[in-house]
Amino acid sequence: MKKRHQQKLVVLTVFLLLSLNLPLLLLFDSSDAFFGIPIFYIYIFSVWAFSIIVSLIIVNRYYE
Repeated sequence: MKKRHQQKLVVLTVFLLLSLNLPLLLLFDSSDAFFGIPIFYIYIFSVWAFSIIVSLIIVNRYYE
């Protein structure tokens, strides 16, 4: 794997550590709902889906 791809994955990991840290999670921990789904769950799963999509893009560029 090229060095720049490794660096991008490290940056993604740091982003995930910061976005799933407790102080930021507490910002979204409320009783409000969006289409019946709590905002907290929407935040967690959107960060998770974002990380999968970005890592997929990075890894696919490596194999091209």
